[in-house]
Amino acid sequence: MDWFWGLAGGLMIGSAGAVFLLYNGRVMGASGIIGGLVDGSGWGNWAERLTFLAGLIGVPYLLSLLIGGETHLTSNWFVIVLAGLLVGIGTRLANGCTSGHGVCGISRLSWRGIVATLVYVGAGALTMALLRQLFGVI
Repeated sequence: MDWFWGLAGGLMIGSAGAVFLLYNGRVMGASGIIGGLVDGSGWGNWAERLTFLAGLIGVPYLLSLLIGGETHLTSNWFVIVLAGLLVGIGTRLANGCTSGHGVCGISRLSWRGIVATLVYVGAGALTMALLRQLFGVI
């Protein structure tokens, strides 16, 4: 049944990207939404950004309470914090994240989005393989 949750999650992210584009006329990128709050460039529409982030975090949490389920997140806080920092650095270097480049960029047939997605998925797979197989961290 795992395939169903992957499909449902993909449909929800894709739908959120379409609604965001139709409502705002801008591509939905979670790193840009968060980055605008952190660096102050997005304070003009802070309520919209916080609402988006609340939904991004809250809906999966509520679904897990209603439906039940487990995550495969490690309990090693060092790994979680390190992963978050690396993702943040990577999104700044790539000028975007999976929602901006992967979901919205690929759906618009953007070469920049396609290349960025291939690079960060490859880097993530390599990182996961190294951390799991060589270091036994995850």
